[in-house]
Amino acid sequence: MKKIKFLLLFFFSVFYLNKTVISAEIDIYKKIDLFGEVLEKINKEYVDEFNQSESMDSAINGLLQSLDPYSSYMSPKIFDEMQTETSGEFGGLGIEVSMEAGVVKVISPIDDTPASRAGLKAGDYIVKINDVQVQGKSLSEAVDLMRGPVGSGIELTVRRRGEKKALTFNIIREVIQVQSVKSEIIDESIGYIRLTSFNDNSSDQIEKQIKKLKKDKNLNSFILDLRNNPGGLLSQAIKISDFFLENGEIVSTKSRKKSENRKWFAKKGDITDGKTLLVLINYGSASASEIVAGALKDHKRAIIVGENSFGKGSVQSIIPLKNRGAIRLTVAKYYLPSGKSISEVGVRPDIEVNEEGDDFRIKTDTDNQLNYAIKLLNG
Repeated sequence: MKKIKFLLLFFFSVFYLNKTVISAEIDIYKKIDLFGEVLEKINKEYVDEFNQSESMDSAINGLLQSLDPYSSYMSPKIFDEMQTETSGEFGGLGIEVSMEAGVVKVISPIDDTPASRAGLKAGDYIVKINDVQVQGKSLSEAVDLMRGPVGSGIELTVRRRGEKKALTFNIIREVIQVQSVKSEIIDESIGYIRLTSFNDNSSDQIEKQIKKLKKDKNLNSFILDLRNNPGGLLSQAIKISDFFLENGEIVSTKSRKKSENRKWFAKKGDITDGKTLLVLINYGSASASEIVAGALKDHKRAIIVGENSFGKGSVQSIIPLKNRGAIRLTVAKYYLPSGKSISEVGVRPDIEVNEEGDDFRIKTDTDNQLNYAIKLLNG
């Protein structure tokens, strides 16, 4: 009798589960029919002629943008341009951007580029490119508008937190060549390392610079400056974190498929010999920067100083489509050793020091965050 009851219970559970799945599929097909009906009404009734192909592209991109700010659609033309090397032919501004609420948001300006020299800041919203409104454009379309011949000018209209009026920046495009690592001894005993991006040789450069700095007998501490570093390769973030750790988890990724969940751990050997380490971050520190800062904070290996980081804790994959276009899709999220997600939260500094004044520039006399870090290390 118990077996019969169990089998009946199992049968009805499967029946209702399948019924729920079938019901969900019917709802999706109804929505697809509804979309077709709306498109037909627009085609017949809309006041102006419109391009159905472009409208469909916008609809696809709208679907992806509804997921998160980093997922987007690339038309065959844009995808082809992304894959094609255009060194010397096209120029850029030197900013890493994302899309938020239909507007282009600056993740960070890159050091010594037209954007950083003009005064663009992390968190700025680009609302107009030349005379073209950004609202309603996809991220790929907006980036395409910002590209152009080297030496040509562009006008960006920007909204900034704390500013009532829109700001206008006139910028000349350049070929963007980024030297990702710079280092020097500052204040006689502090090894200062500035990392501006995580490219394929950043870890080699960092290791080389640390060994070079260690030759100075007066060296007693390090500052790792990750401000306005928009991130880059996960592999480089893991290697660079490992330089300062003896053991323990660095980062993990979790995706929809449990089989693709991964964890990375530090190998024995702190190449700085355990010297005091301070890490500088700001709102322009994103992705790989947040992995390094978060791992070093969680292991209490470094003091984190500056402002809360950007909060880009996700992994994007480029997936080609049959039409020769592609989608950029978020496929996993980063988690710190503490188990906390970086997404939308970021890394909170141990000591909060905000930028002071409109003339603030990194590694200049107006850099109050670096000045604070130096005083802190000197005790």
